Amino acid sequence: MSEIRKVVLAYSGGLDTSIILKWLRDNYGCEVVTFTADVGQGEELEPARRKAEVMGVKEIYVEDLREEFVRDFVFPMFRANAVYEGEYLLGTSIARPLIAKRLVEIAAETGADAVSHGATGKGNDQVRFELGAYALRPDIRVIAPWREWDLDSREKLLAYAEAHGIPVEMKRGKKSPYSMDANLLHISYEGGPLEDPWTEPEEDMWRWTVSPEQAPDRPTYVEIAFEQGDPVALDGERLSPASLLATLNRVAGENGVGRLDLVENRYVGMKSRGCYETPGGTVLLKAHRAIESLTLDREAAHLKDELMPRYASLVYNGYWWSPERELLQGLVDASQRHVNGEVRVKLYKGSVSVAGRRSRTDSLFDERIATFESDAGAYDQKDATGFIKLNALRMRIAAARRKG
Repeated sequence: MSEIRKVVLAYSGGLDTSIILKWLRDNYGCEVVTFTADVGQGEELEPARRKAEVMGVKEIYVEDLREEFVRDFVFPMFRANAVYEGEYLLGTSIARPLIAKRLVEIAAETGADAVSHGATGKGNDQVRFELGAYALRPDIRVIAPWREWDLDSREKLLAYAEAHGIPVEMKRGKKSPYSMDANLLHISYEGGPLEDPWTEPEEDMWRWTVSPEQAPDRPTYVEIAFEQGDPVALDGERLSPASLLATLNRVAGENGVGRLDLVENRYVGMKSRGCYETPGGTVLLKAHRAIESLTLDREAAHLKDELMPRYASLVYNGYWWSPERELLQGLVDASQRHVNGEVRVKLYKGSVSVAGRRSRTDSLFDERIATFESDAGAYDQKDATGFIKLNALRMRIAAARRKG
């Protein structure tokens, strides 16, 4: 422990990380640098800075990473249409590699020899933070207090805080029973009543979306413009990545879009029940697949769909900075060169449907060929006879063998 001189701590200012700050000093005798990232969680971050100052921290980093988060992490993932286990849009997973990146960068800037986080030994985040840190700086030391200390309950944490004079802000009113994590892509809920998979989430749990029953009785239409697979404009107005996603979150949330109740398989081996709100991401996934359906070659699209579960698992399990994810990203990005155009979506009482799609420059849809009316010789239907017979040949041979 004495080998550690300075640690960069991923710091929220909450109970856990405030205790970790004190615990690191006491157990490692080291200086602590705090790093607080704004990835769109919707909370004021200056209190974290002030609390770090009160606790005597000399080097404090509070950074707005919203644009980088959406531009360099969320959008590349959405080019792959990544969905984990058929449903989860990876909202928590995709924020962790960015935080890990800044942790090791700040460690280099400040001369720190270790980084630390507040993830528990049961979850996925410990893996994501640490795999990212090691991939970007192989000689870094990682300190995970939850795997070292015996403060394994909220009561023990509060007692430690009281014994060591650590300020703890007790929020007024009813305390949420859920463990929540938010960023510009989503907000997640775990724990409390959700630990029983049979229990329906309470309506007042949800924060970003109205219930579909309470959504407007008239549909809302949104037009999304794509350039090389990335959304760049809403209803004709060009927006930055973070502003575009934030706007979609608001509009889709008002229409009850984006709720998910899921039992997922964590990387550490256990099943976990979580609920998620991903309103803007739900719309973007639908719209991106719609513009791909118009502009992407059939076999390229099918290959992407075959590789997508592998890509999604890499993100979920913390391998964003791995060579295999970067290799897959290169393939995905190459497929997006002609994914340009506009998609019109209809939002109505929790649902997202495609109302139209077009690409003036890159559409592979040829109305002359696809029409059910006269195609004026654009397609010779007689060609299908040989095509079908050749594709049936192996099955005809097998059928003949079965008949002896």
